[in-house]
Amino acid sequence: QVQLVESGGGLVQAGGSLRLSCVASGSIIWIDDMNWYRQAPGKQRELVAGITVGGSTNYIDSVKGRFTISRDNAKNTVYLQMDSLKPEDTAVYYCHALIRRSVTRPSLDHWGQGTQVTVSS
Repeated sequence: QVQLVESGGGLVQAGGSLRLSCVASGSIIWIDDMNWYRQAPGKQRELVAGITVGGSTNYIDSVKGRFTISRDNAKNTVYLQMDSLKPEDTAVYYCHALIRRSVTRPSLDHWGQGTQVTVSS
């Protein structure tokens, strides 16, 4: 079994910062891409930021310059530093990773349980 456990969500005022963490544990051989998604009430889940095993990153336009994704491969952990938060960033944030559990099978999608981020105006 593989688990992704997020932490770091909470309530913050507009302009504030939060740092999300997501740790992968279990029977893991290799972790490929790691991503952060979010889902606001009444909206579809969207990809916020992603990072490859080599460290290449991508962001949606609305968070560029404010959010920073990083990872520690030795700790199987991905982070999302969120600065200059806005009320529209309010959502449940989900960690996602492509994880290989077998040398003979491809990497599979794994998701965390989500962590609530609420930004007050």
